[in-house]
Amino acid sequence: MTLLLFLFLLALLPAGSARGRYLPKAASDPVFGPRQVYGVLGGSVTVKCFYPGTPVNRQDRKYWCREVGSRCVTAVATRYVAPDYRDRISLTDHPEAENFQINISALGPEDAGTFQCGVGVNGRGLSHRVILSIAEAPPVPEAAELFYLKLRSTWTVSCSFGEDTVDLRRYLCKKEKDGCRNIIDSHRNIDPDLQGRVLLTFEEPPGSFSVTMTQMDWEDTGLYYCGAGEYGKEGKSKELDVFIYEDKNFPQLKTTVTGKKASSATFECLYDPLTKSSTRIWCKWRPQGCDKIIDNTGYVKYNYEGRVAMFENPKNKTVTVILNQLQAKDEGFYWCMSNELKEQQSSTELKVVEGEPALTGPKEVEAQVGSRVDLTCSYPCKYYSYEKYWCRWNSTGCSMLPALDQGLPGPGATCNASTRTVVLSFDPLAEEDEGWYWCGVKRNGAFGETMAVELRVSTGSDAKHSPELLDVDSSRESGAVPPGGAYSDAEVRKGAVPESSDESHGSNTLALVLGPLAGLILIVVTAFAIVKYRQLKRSDLVSVGSYRTNISMSDFESVRDFSASNSAKEIQDTPMGGD
Repeated sequence: MTLLLFLFLLALLPAGSARGRYLPKAASDPVFGPRQVYGVLGGSVTVKCFYPGTPVNRQDRKYWCREVGSRCVTAVATRYVAPDYRDRISLTDHPEAENFQINISALGPEDAGTFQCGVGVNGRGLSHRVILSIAEAPPVPEAAELFYLKLRSTWTVSCSFGEDTVDLRRYLCKKEKDGCRNIIDSHRNIDPDLQGRVLLTFEEPPGSFSVTMTQMDWEDTGLYYCGAGEYGKEGKSKELDVFIYEDKNFPQLKTTVTGKKASSATFECLYDPLTKSSTRIWCKWRPQGCDKIIDNTGYVKYNYEGRVAMFENPKNKTVTVILNQLQAKDEGFYWCMSNELKEQQSSTELKVVEGEPALTGPKEVEAQVGSRVDLTCSYPCKYYSYEKYWCRWNSTGCSMLPALDQGLPGPGATCNASTRTVVLSFDPLAEEDEGWYWCGVKRNGAFGETMAVELRVSTGSDAKHSPELLDVDSSRESGAVPPGGAYSDAEVRKGAVPESSDESHGSNTLALVLGPLAGLILIVVTAFAIVKYRQLKRSDLVSVGSYRTNISMSDFESVRDFSASNSAKEIQDTPMGGD
């Protein structure tokens, strides 16, 4: 009996009496407007009501009616005005903004009362109750600013209280039964439940600031106050009324991304509409602000070069951000922001866990100009059917390099090898090839795991030449002293002191002995080179282009580490260890 009495009394409560409690209403009655509106005798008042922008609601009838007993009598509606309100009331629908406005002028005492704004038929559910109060003279209480927000969207509010509040604490708090719970303030106090989701930013003119909250959820519905000073004690404040509703068509982005240490993580950012003039920004959240890491104008924070890239996808109005070489200190909240589209900001928490990256290979490669080098990227069988790629990193993205059409495996194909390898080859290596290169996988157009490789190119005195690679003929022509300081016969004829006949005879004898021996060594080296060349041709790291003619033994000893390719870069997908 007690329960039935409680439910009966609850049913008699006005819709707006439980301030801040919207959860039941959000599910069944998504029309939203002010709780109370104030007007002055002889003046005018405007009421704005919001509704979900479905195709049906956009075309349906909108109305404003007065509650009379159990009925609600229409004062104004789409294509209708009651006689008592003629020439002083209007209803304007804004489907693109998902709201309609009622304007009433020449207010009289009889205009006060309880009203409903709604969509469809009076009293059929899609309505919101509004109390209209008429004062004899100003001032009247300031109405709360309304915010009608989609589930998982972003809320940004700007507040300004004048230059005299510059030195006061700025804050946003949420009204509750026992006071106003601090959400964030200028002293960097943040509600623990909102860590990573809320930012306070100072704005112009002095005394102004804005607060942004991302990933708005059902429990975020309610009354808020932004202010300067202390709520309820001193300073100034402004009432904010927030309502959350669900839009089935609104993209639901991930709120948490997990990546393995030394691997990569992929973030999706929504920018709608995607305009050329807006700057897309990706930053790491901190209590004092958001630390910019990369944007679409070419900015990359200095210690993130080669680690982060931004890919725009205008077709689905998203931007993908990839962060690789993950470290434990990368954990935290990351924000997608725009300098124009504040409502499209979003936040994602990154968690870095222990584990082995799926893509493996040398992360740092150094090679000599003119040599051949291969960048290798091994992947497991779980990526067998994925699209594999290499790209060259730069501050505005990662330019895809030409690749063979790998395609999907046939119906009976299986991944027999434990790993497979994608190879990016350079032959000969040029000085301008130095930089960062990424190996990655994609599936159905979505970016997956990536691996970054830094390629360093050594030139001149920095190059580590082996003796076999020294060009003795060219050094003679330039007048350089060959190793050991020995001069040739030609140099003797140019004015060097002539040798004695005995010394000359000894030198000739030595030459007769060493000549055939050198020829024999050359034959052995050439044969060894041919064998190694054939082995390399049969190996997994197939290169494009031909070898140099001055191949050295040290080249063959390091071919597995620094294999080379043609100056036209090409990617090959070849098995490691055979299928």
